[in-house]
Amino acid sequence: MPLQGNLRDFSTTQLLNLINLAGKTGTLVIFEGIKTNEKDAIGNIKQVAGAERARVAFKIGKLIGAQLGAQDGNLVSVLNKAGKLTDDQARIIRERAKNTSDKALALLLINANYVSQRDIVASVQQHTLDVVYNLLTWIEGPFRFEDNLLPSGDRILVPIDLENVIIEGARRIREIEQLTAHLPNLDMALKFPENPREKFKGIHLSVEEWRVVSFVNPRNTIRQIAKANNMSEIEIRRIVFGLEQAGLVEIVPPPGAIASPRTAPGGAASPQQVRAPNVERSVVERIINRLRSNG
Repeated sequence: MPLQGNLRDFSTTQLLNLINLAGKTGTLVIFEGIKTNEKDAIGNIKQVAGAERARVAFKIGKLIGAQLGAQDGNLVSVLNKAGKLTDDQARIIRERAKNTSDKALALLLINANYVSQRDIVASVQQHTLDVVYNLLTWIEGPFRFEDNLLPSGDRILVPIDLENVIIEGARRIREIEQLTAHLPNLDMALKFPENPREKFKGIHLSVEEWRVVSFVNPRNTIRQIAKANNMSEIEIRRIVFGLEQAGLVEIVPPPGAIASPRTAPGGAASPQQVRAPNVERSVVERIINRLRSNG
C-alpha cells in the first residue's frame, strides 16, 4: 500500500526527510484537495484527491525530477525559462522537433551550438529545484507516494542530494514569511518616486527586475504585473521588496481604493502594459518619458 495522506498533517519537508532517510525510489504525487461533507478524527474537513498538482521523482533517496501539473516541463520550455533559448528559438525548435525526445533534442542542440551540456544540466537542475521549493510552501492537499514509479526514459534526470534541498527550503520558507509580512496584499500598485532619473542613475537591475519596472503604473496592481510576467507570488514579492528597498518604487493603493497602502483591495482589470524593456538601451529614460507624458 503506497504512503498517502494530506500535507496539512504531514508536510512536504517531512516527506522529503522520510524519502531521504529511507532511500526510497518512486514518485510523490500531490493533488488538488476536494472537500467532502465529512470530518476526520480531529475535526478537519476530509479531502479527496482531485486534479494532479505536481509530481516529484526520487531514486535511492535522491531527487531526480519534478514538474507542476499544468506544466509539461519539456527541455525546450526549461531552457527558455533559464534564458538559454530565446522565445523565437524556442518556438522554432518546438515546431521542428515536435516528436523528438528530450535526450535526442539535447544532443541536437549541443551539436548545433545552441547550448552546452553544462547549460542543459544546470537548467534542468534549477527547474527541478524551483518546483520543489514551490511545493515546500504548500500547506494542504492529498498526496500519494508511488513506489518505483519513475519518469519516462526520454526525460533528462539530474540527481540532487536532498539534504541541501531541505536546508535551502527551510531558509526560503522563512524568507517567504518575511516577504509576505512586508507585502501581504498583492492587489496594491506601484509608482515611481519623485526624481526617478536620479534614483535610477547607475543602477544595475536584472532582466526580471526591468520587466517589473516596465509595468510600474498606479493603474497596475502587483498581482497583475506578476501575471503579465509569468511570475509566482514569491518571485514578485522578492523583486518588489528589492526595488522598494532601493528607493526605485513606492507601494500605493490603486485608483479608487480606500484603504491603507498595505491592505488595499481591488485594482484594474488588466495591466497597462508598456513595451518590454531592452536592457541595452536607456530603459530608464524611456520609462521616465512615458511617465511624464502620462502625467
